[in-house]
Amino acid sequence: MDESGDSGRPQPGAGGTTSGTGPGKDGPQRPEEPGGGLLMGRPFGVPVYVAPSWFLVAALITWVFGGQLDRVLPELGTARYLVSLFFAIAFYASVLVHELAHTVVALRYKLPVRRIQLQFFGGVSEIEKESETPGREFLLAFVGPLLSLVLAGVFYAGMKFVAPGTVPGVLLAGLMISNLLVAAFNLLPGLPLDGGRMLRAVVWKITGRPMSGTVAAAWVGRALAVVTLIGLPLLTHTGTFGNDPRDLSGMDTITDALLAAILAAIIWTGAGNSLRMARLREHLPELRARTLTRRAVPVESATPLSEALRRANEAGARALVVVDGHGEPKGIVRETAIVAVPEHRRPWVAVSGLAQDLTEGMKVSAELSGEALLDRLKACPATEYLVLEEAGEIYGVLSTADVERAFVAALARPAA
Repeated sequence: MDESGDSGRPQPGAGGTTSGTGPGKDGPQRPEEPGGGLLMGRPFGVPVYVAPSWFLVAALITWVFGGQLDRVLPELGTARYLVSLFFAIAFYASVLVHELAHTVVALRYKLPVRRIQLQFFGGVSEIEKESETPGREFLLAFVGPLLSLVLAGVFYAGMKFVAPGTVPGVLLAGLMISNLLVAAFNLLPGLPLDGGRMLRAVVWKITGRPMSGTVAAAWVGRALAVVTLIGLPLLTHTGTFGNDPRDLSGMDTITDALLAAILAAIIWTGAGNSLRMARLREHLPELRARTLTRRAVPVESATPLSEALRRANEAGARALVVVDGHGEPKGIVRETAIVAVPEHRRPWVAVSGLAQDLTEGMKVSAELSGEALLDRLKACPATEYLVLEEAGEIYGVLSTADVERAFVAALARPAA
């Protein structure tokens, strides 16, 4: 399954694309992120994690498939659960191959991949940037389901060399069917599924606007969520999947409804996130260092805070930069530090005690904007940055809080 955007509080540099698998989700090196799960390896230099939720799903697959094996191969006894566990692991290995297909193509197009994560209902490849053309977008999305179809064909071919009704035969049949389902589900034409990204690429190609493709595919995704919520339990109870509706118990009905609700919620949320992040990318060029920068006044380190604030008020400035005797910037007086000093103590506190030492990473060009600006801030996290003109003169101070407010405002504005 494919989904765009990051959840939670927006951060400088948030954005990008996630490509995922099955009834779940689908350059510069980053520090390892907490909460990724258990690190399994780094194929192609991309870390692969197994999320804690995977173990829950693996246990569920083991239990369900074990029950099916009891009807097909009753002679296995309790050993059927070992066979079922092997099936669960092999299935998620297939999911990993699906994700690696997305990753290889992304790296081929020089799109950095943050990580691959195997999790509840599938896997996700976190691709950090958008494809530059609709053709690349289409191929990046299509290659995952294509590999799932190839795997289904490989398992089908393997069935020709084993006897039906045996453990290898049942495992190969199960893996063939599961990969066919993964491919078919992901080819549905709605975000955040791979098929949704393919639809987005087609509409993008026709209209020339990626946002038009995102809107179309996201709304189809929301329609798919509604169909899943209502249609999946109905199909089960009409025997469409080859089951006898008379064999369904009340617990089966509840399980089907819960599964449908979870799938529908994942699809609906993913479609909404795709719209949200596409809206952000369309407004991203509006984030300019020059327009977001606060005017600053230079003060020497021994200047009392009260006097520095008086100069700032007179100049209509909202930031203080500490300079040496030659006017060279040495630090930025932190806004939080100013607020923490009671007004009656400000005449006795020098600005040097409230300043953060200036590093090269905290110097930002006034000409930066959009994704380049966010990447620059992401490379050196800080609360304030010194903004400089091309010739090196002080332009002002850029606050991370101001960037985040502009980031949120960009999300809130409707697309053009």
